[in-house]
Amino acid sequence: MDRSIFLARLVGPTLIVVALGMLVNIGMYEKMIVDALHFGILLYLSGLLSMLAGLAIVNLHNKWQMDWRVVITILGWLMTVGGIIRIALPKVAIAAGSTIYSGRASIVVVAMISGFAGRFPKLQGIWGRG
Repeated sequence: MDRSIFLARLVGPTLIVVALGMLVNIGMYEKMIVDALHFGILLYLSGLLSMLAGLAIVNLHNKWQMDWRVVITILGWLMTVGGIIRIALPKVAIAAGSTIYSGRASIVVVAMISGFAGRFPKLQGIWGRG
């Protein structure tokens, strides 16, 4: 199977489940985000996991063609950079996270963005192939 399709089938459903979880459990996600921003170990571990997953994607799939594949590459780089910031610059990550997740509306917006990003491979007809 093509790496792009494999990664789209892996990342797409994951982002959709994250989006649904956020929308169905907004109050719980608000608490989890506050906890993650105030307990250093959670911030560190999320950064470590994000960086590892991002680097795996970037090393397997650093494709900059102007088609759907670039979305996977961009997600990989965003995960890598986000992980690096949480590990190396935790105060910056806490300030950014506190600003981004300042209320329920922001969680809904993030969930909608995540859901769209996860749905993107399906819209491209990728889930039904192979």
